Amino acid sequence: MPMSEATTIHQPVHPDVLSRLDPEYVEFHNNHTAFIVPPHTLPWHADIRKLPVVSGGSPIVEVGSVRDIALQNCKIRVYSPAGHPPAEGWPVFLYIHGGGWTLGNLDTQASFAARQCKENNCITICLDYRLAPENPYPATVEDTVNTIKWIHENGKAELNANVNKNKIAVGGSSSGGNLAAIVALKAQELTPPIPIVFQVLVVPVIDNTASDSGDVYPSWKEMQNTVWLNTGRMMWFRHNYLPDPTTWANWDNSPIFAPESLLTKAPPSWVGVCEMDILRDEGIAYGEKLRGLGVQVEIKTYKGSPHQTLGMDGVLAVARTMVADATKALGDAFKAA
Repeated sequence: MPMSEATTIHQPVHPDVLSRLDPEYVEFHNNHTAFIVPPHTLPWHADIRKLPVVSGGSPIVEVGSVRDIALQNCKIRVYSPAGHPPAEGWPVFLYIHGGGWTLGNLDTQASFAARQCKENNCITICLDYRLAPENPYPATVEDTVNTIKWIHENGKAELNANVNKNKIAVGGSSSGGNLAAIVALKAQELTPPIPIVFQVLVVPVIDNTASDSGDVYPSWKEMQNTVWLNTGRMMWFRHNYLPDPTTWANWDNSPIFAPESLLTKAPPSWVGVCEMDILRDEGIAYGEKLRGLGVQVEIKTYKGSPHQTLGMDGVLAVARTMVADATKALGDAFKAA
């Protein structure tokens, strides 16, 4: 990066949110993130995906093995624990990365994925789904559903996975949380249905009709000038993935609109949201809706934290807490199943 670019502030912290942000985050932002050009301000080109991503993550822990597998239209990365699997096979956690359905790859949030494998003694499968705008909706939904079907049909033979005794969990962050929530429901529509033991939804996109009017979700107006994921970037993502606004309310874009008969079949859930995130209130609303329908749900809000907190556990105490909470919730679910 040329020196002039390295010293140009492209993402200053807006006065609207400065006093409420975690001071540890503000210091890191001012030293690092502020100098990154926001992708939504640039003309679209696939090379945008080469721009710096969320920095401040923890090192990737060592697991038993890591291998990539090509599926029909996408790839998966399989993190397997060390040692011998239980007689019935390893539990499986399908983890779906964020990036607004536009950015990200198998290396995105790899630290979180590997930690789930190591600490929860499970296979973690990361999905490298097709990206927008080259592959708009419903390509990513199709990739996610095909992956859960592949896990259920091939996991035992290919991975020593426990796929028959309610030991498959799903999770994701941001747009990945959106896809995780959707596939947990779509799995119940398959023949036969695929049981999902748990879902980990981190700052999920739940309602793609949300707007900065704040009428339904106050955080969209309250946090419109927040760091990282402001309304400009979020709408850029949405238009990349959902160029046809008539699809925004489809429940496989906005799972909060799924029929109640299907939502009652959602698995027990952990929903983690960040206080300084425009998506905060829709995540909470989804958790509360599931809870109202009898689903066991834990909702946690992380004070002072912005949208990308999960990927910053190498530098932020609040991120380490978030990662630890999500990891424990998943582990507890596997033990209880």
